[in-house]
Amino acid sequence: MATPPPMGPPGNPVFDGGPPPPPPTPGTDMTGICFRDQLWLNTYPLDRNLVFDYFALSPFYDWGCNNEQLRMRSVHPLDISQLSKMTGIEYMLSEVLEPHLFVIRKQKRDSPEKVTPMLAYYILDGSIYQAPQLCNVFAARIGRALYYIQKAFTTAASKLEKIGHVDSENETLVTESKVAKETIDLKEVRRVDQILASLQRKLPPAPPPPPFPEGYAPAAAGETDKGPEAQEGAELQVPPGDPIVDQGPAKRMKLM
Repeated sequence: MATPPPMGPPGNPVFDGGPPPPPPTPGTDMTGICFRDQLWLNTYPLDRNLVFDYFALSPFYDWGCNNEQLRMRSVHPLDISQLSKMTGIEYMLSEVLEPHLFVIRKQKRDSPEKVTPMLAYYILDGSIYQAPQLCNVFAARIGRALYYIQKAFTTAASKLEKIGHVDSENETLVTESKVAKETIDLKEVRRVDQILASLQRKLPPAPPPPPFPEGYAPAAAGETDKGPEAQEGAELQVPPGDPIVDQGPAKRMKLM
């Protein structure tokens, strides 16, 4: 198995022989960048034994971690028996799915039993990424949901405005149609009046009313002007009998 040559940070006294400058600390939020070294991937296999050496080439690596101290002592940087005896920042290989996926966790060790997780990194098919924090994931998802909700309300409001505009136009059209219908009705009324007038001119005059029966005296014009009491008294008066009716049935001659 090929072993990569030892690599150290710039200014390492082992390689340069001078005083080391303070190691650069990677930023907390580096989710927007990705690291990949195709030359290294073509030279060495990516497995659990060499994955940390590949991760140390990326800008995500903290040169002041406990793993770097083990590397300087020619000890495997992921030896848990040695890391548990130290305190400070360290990296642990938490999930492995060779050769496609490796998950590395950055944590702070206070004692052999107490560690505090800080960040997580994953190597997917040779590309190294920083995993976003849970609060950032929730913030991004909520922001995206709010964006789509606002977009939906904006679309609904625009459609409601169009519907209201169409309704107003429909109301205007209905009013105009009602006025037009009323105008048509007036024309029809006039036309019917003309037809009735022409028919009245063509028809013969109405016959005179039938005469009153004999013995019936119509009320005089002056009596109709009297009050209701006088009219009631007049109604109670029995009209004179008809002499023809009072004679009774005609007598038949007896045949001898």
